[in-house]
Amino acid sequence: MTLRLRCNAAFFALCLCLAPVAWAESPLAPIATLDVARYMGTWHEVARYPNVFQRRCVADTSARYTLQANGRVEVLNRCRTAEGEVIEALGEARQLGAADSPRLKVRFAPAWLGWLPLVWGDYWVIDLDDAYQLVAVSEPGRDYLWVLSRTPQVDAAAYEALLGRLAAQGFDLKRLERSPSR
Repeated sequence: MTLRLRCNAAFFALCLCLAPVAWAESPLAPIATLDVARYMGTWHEVARYPNVFQRRCVADTSARYTLQANGRVEVLNRCRTAEGEVIEALGEARQLGAADSPRLKVRFAPAWLGWLPLVWGDYWVIDLDDAYQLVAVSEPGRDYLWVLSRTPQVDAAAYEALLGRLAAQGFDLKRLERSPSR
């Protein structure tokens, strides 16, 4: 009886020690490589986690990426409001690390504030199909998530498969809101 209690106590102590490791959310991993030139062009928002800076967007949300001569990327985000107004946000993105890195930093603050680290946000490509037609973008804390497609409509099977991969990466799919289609 005493031996069994000691073993149970030791097992319980071991479980307590390992619990933070076993139950902790694993770090978010981006895709292995990104062909930035192939990524350029227009992407239509399919779904997103709600966020403050898109609160007025109700339709036609898109992002256009244009490679610049200096290697950075011009980002033009657009959407339509309930009143029919088109709003735009012009920003800039830069890759972190190698030329094929899927980790970028993006800013929408004025260029003269670009020296401030706090104006740059993480933009990680975390899922991308081989044809560069459907992508999921987030950041290390999983607070933001966007699903983008080259076309306003996305294949239902491809979208469901992507949702499965996002769930496997620890994303709360209940937070994900489908964007209105045109």
